[in-house]
Amino acid sequence: MSIIYVLIPIAILFVMIGLAIFFWAVRSKQFEDLDKEGFSILFDEQQAQPKSEQNEPSDTSAAHRDKTDQ
Repeated sequence: MSIIYVLIPIAILFVMIGLAIFFWAVRSKQFEDLDKEGFSILFDEQQAQPKSEQNEPSDTSAAHRDKTDQ
């Protein structure tokens, strides 16, 4: 029975910490826009490559040309 005197204050402490974290998250606007972050994962914008890199031949095509020239 004496363990109850220890467990109840520990449980109350955990509840208080949880509530403090929840109210901190609400005040710092963590729940402001829940959809934006989900869509940013799905629709990631890829950076466009510069034109100089797009026109360079790849290693496989250069090796293929060397074999056909012989």
